[in-house]
Amino acid sequence: MDVVELHPRLHLLRFPVGQAYLWRDGGEGHEEGLTLIDAGPAGSGAAIAKAVTALGRHPRDVRRVVLTHFHEDHAGGAAEVAALTGAEVLAHRLDAPHVRGEVPGPPPVFEEWERPLHERAARLLPPGDFERPARVVELSDGDVLDVGGGAHVVHVPGHTLGSVALHLPRYGVLFTGDTVAASPVDGTVMPGVFNLDRRQVLAACHRLAALDAEVACFGHGEPVTEGAARALRAAVDRADRGAAEAGGAGRVPD
Repeated sequence: MDVVELHPRLHLLRFPVGQAYLWRDGGEGHEEGLTLIDAGPAGSGAAIAKAVTALGRHPRDVRRVVLTHFHEDHAGGAAEVAALTGAEVLAHRLDAPHVRGEVPGPPPVFEEWERPLHERAARLLPPGDFERPARVVELSDGDVLDVGGGAHVVHVPGHTLGSVALHLPRYGVLFTGDTVAASPVDGTVMPGVFNLDRRQVLAACHRLAALDAEVACFGHGEPVTEGAARALRAAVDRADRGAAEAGGAGRVPD
């Protein structure tokens, strides 16, 4: 697992499929503690704990794991991290039953060109089922967490029914989950793939582009560390033009 510093308070944890982010609070009136945004695939818990230790902190400093959605490459390591650190696991109320393993999550509605990409990614994930956290704190749109001076939960359905983004206005940082991605080829920011409802994803991208973000952290692809709001607006403009050229109605209403 690669660990990359994006900001003195923010590190990227990169897995074979997908990535997570570690946010550090403390000082300037903040309560000391770490927040993990997403937890990687099953088997990632020990590597995350090792990364926390290498950064000079104790695994028990991880207070919470905020899951952007229930997919295995983001939630698979959540139970392991919770067991190793004592952290609480948080997810939107619509995805929480899938995170706990109470009911299967609905599969994506693939576009044909997405199928081979998904098959390649799936081969990199551990086989079989994985341990689920027994307790998940359920989130709703508009909740504010005690992270980064107030982290706003933004419900962005489309990739999954309960996908969320996390916005830290004080620091201009936005965690988008898989609603937004960056191309592995050239870093172009774009709506995410493997969705339940692409129209909802485009609407969600419009909502995120309206936020005042300097840094955008994606579930897949390189983060944008400067001018994120401009990059997000450019992405939705491209998506709107593509929809119009394909015979769509142009901009998807918010």
